[in-house]
Amino acid sequence: MNPISILSSRWLRRIFAAVVALSVTVACKPKSPANALVVGMDLSYPPFETIDPAGRPTGVSVEIAEALAKSLGRPLRIENIPFTGLIPSLQTGKIDCIISSMTDTPERRGSVAFSEPYVGTGLALLVGKDSSATSIADLDQSGKTLAVRQGTTGEIWARANIKNAQILALEKESAAVLEVIQGKANAFLYDQMSIWKNAQEQPEKTRALLAPVRKEQWAVALRLDDSALLEKINAFLREFRAAGGFDKLGEKYLGDQKAAFREQGVEFYF
Repeated sequence: MNPISILSSRWLRRIFAAVVALSVTVACKPKSPANALVVGMDLSYPPFETIDPAGRPTGVSVEIAEALAKSLGRPLRIENIPFTGLIPSLQTGKIDCIISSMTDTPERRGSVAFSEPYVGTGLALLVGKDSSATSIADLDQSGKTLAVRQGTTGEIWARANIKNAQILALEKESAAVLEVIQGKANAFLYDQMSIWKNAQEQPEKTRALLAPVRKEQWAVALRLDDSALLEKINAFLREFRAAGGFDKLGEKYLGDQKAAFREQGVEFYF
């Protein structure tokens, strides 16, 4: 047999084996139940939505999603999606709702429906340890840089209200924090609880200004036409709060934050 023919035969056998293996893999991949509640989250935001050392979703939002699915009598599937991709995934039907520390805003209400709020928070500032800034007014100055996370209300608010400072939009929270640590940005504008957490993790290089630049509320996002699920989610949130569900989650995940907010005289409610 021609050596080229032998080589070709070997490649054909390998390709055939690979196709068979791929077919078996696809066929054996477990499928979610047809009635699963599919919740979108960006699992990069502890303690609300993150991944534990074993690779499982965990955090406040995860436990809310689990309780919601149980109340609906449906199995739960969590889809880990970058924050900027959550609303498009909802609109295209990839997920049923978003529980991912998402702020209810007039701008977003043009694209999605929101449940009743379940968290009250606000935008705050992470600044360098030796920064003299005490407010956003100190930072909205020519020659200064304000870091924000792409797609968040911090970016939306900054682009509408910051007139003099440069706005630096970054995909990852960790990248924005690093800009402040390295002195490349004068501050990072993000939600209060994340700002507090990052200041705790970098106490030698940063500090938190927790007084809210703007107050916000987080809610569950749904498709605009999904009124039936919206009604069920609102009923669940009321029942969960009345049963002490949010209080228990607050004590489990947010006890230190509550104490720190009290020290600065800043309102905290969950």
